[in-house]
Amino acid sequence: MGNTPSKSGSGEELVKTTLFEKEPSGTTYRIPALIYLRHSHTFLAFAEKRSSPADHDAKVLVMRRGTLKDDGSVQWMSSQELSTAYLPDHRTMNPCPVYEKNSKTLFLFFICVCGNTTEMRQIITGKNKARLCCVSSSDDGQTWSPAKDLTDSVIGETIHKWATFAVGPGHGVQLENGRLIIPAYAYYVPYRCCSFPIPYTVYPRALSIYSEDFGQTWRLGKMLRKKSCECEMAEIIDHEGRSHLYCNARNSGGHRCEALSENSGMVFDKPHIASELVEPPSGCQGSVIGFPAPEFVPNDDTESKACGTSLLSPDTQTWLLFIHPTNKSSRRDMGVYLNRSPLHSSGWDRPRIIHRGPSGYSDLAYNGDKDQFSCLMECGKESELEQIAFMSFTLNDVMQTGKKDKKTR
Repeated sequence: MGNTPSKSGSGEELVKTTLFEKEPSGTTYRIPALIYLRHSHTFLAFAEKRSSPADHDAKVLVMRRGTLKDDGSVQWMSSQELSTAYLPDHRTMNPCPVYEKNSKTLFLFFICVCGNTTEMRQIITGKNKARLCCVSSSDDGQTWSPAKDLTDSVIGETIHKWATFAVGPGHGVQLENGRLIIPAYAYYVPYRCCSFPIPYTVYPRALSIYSEDFGQTWRLGKMLRKKSCECEMAEIIDHEGRSHLYCNARNSGGHRCEALSENSGMVFDKPHIASELVEPPSGCQGSVIGFPAPEFVPNDDTESKACGTSLLSPDTQTWLLFIHPTNKSSRRDMGVYLNRSPLHSSGWDRPRIIHRGPSGYSDLAYNGDKDQFSCLMECGKESELEQIAFMSFTLNDVMQTGKKDKKTR
C-alpha cells in the first residue's frame, strides 16, 4: 500500500491512505502518533486498539511501519501489536514517540491505566490510577525493550497532588541542546476534603517531562498557570539563535492555549488564549511541529500580516505548522495552520482544509530532506472514528490559502 503526496492545486483534497480502520466487530483505532526517522527513511505510525470507541475499552498499542521511496510514495507494512508496551491488569494509552539522535534510541512513552477505570472517576475521587511508562528501541522500532514504569522515579510524591495524568498524545521533540521533551498534562488537585477533591477545583494543566542525559533519567517541568490539557511542543529558534519551547494545548473555552518557555520546558511563561485557533465545545487534541523557515517559497502570492512582517519573518529561523479540526461547533474539517511569526500570538494564517468532514485527533511529522510534511489523523465520512489515515503534503500546498482571514471564526 503506497501513498504519494499530492501536487494538485489548493482546491483539491490531498491523497489519503487508510492505515487503521474500524472493524465490523466494533474494534476501533484511536489516538494517532507519528514519527519520521530521517536516517532510515522510515515512518512509524502508532495508535490505540480498542474493543469499542470508549476510552476505558483501550487495550494495546499498535504500529505500522512505512518506508519512504525515491518517488515520494510510502510502502506500508501490516499492523503489529506492541506486546511489550504493557503492564499487567492495565490498559495502554496515549502513544508518544521521540528519537534521541546521539544514542540512536527511539523512546515510546505511554500511560497504563488500571483496569477500565475512567478518567472522570479519577478526577471525581482524586485517586490516580495511571502509570507513566516507556519502551525503547535501538533498531528503529523493529524490536522493543520491556516496559519501564517510571512513575515513582519521575513523578514521585507529586502523584498524590494529581487526580490523573497522561502524556501527549502525539510526538515528543529533541531540542538543539540535546534535551528530550515529552509533552504531558495532569489534573492538579488544589484542595481536598476528607481525601476527596473539592468539586469544580480540579482542572488539567500542561507540562513537560524532560531528560538532560539522552533519556537515561527524566524530570518534571512546572505546570502551566492556566487551564490546558492535551498538548504538543515545538522548538523555535529566533534570529539570534536562541531557543524557545512553544506549547500548544487543548482547552475547553473555544480557543487553544499557547505558552513559551525560555528554559527548555522547565517553566512556561504567560500562557494565553490563541484567538485564531478555534476549539470545538469540549476541545480536541491537535498537533504542532517546527521547521526551518524557507529562504524562498515558490508560487506563493501571500504576504504575512502578522506584526507587519514580510514573507520571511525576521525574528525567527523557525516556522510552525499546527493541525486541528477547524469547525468551532464540532470535530470537523481538519485544517493546517501556518505561523511565520511564531513568537507572536497573532501569527497564524487561516487554515488550509485537508479533510472535509468528521475529523479528530492527529499528529504531524517533518521530512527535512524533501521539505515535506506528513500527518496521521482520525477522520471519516459519518464519524471521525471510522479510520486513521496518513497524508503527505508540501509547504506550498498549505500556503495556497491566500491572505490571513480577518473574519471571526
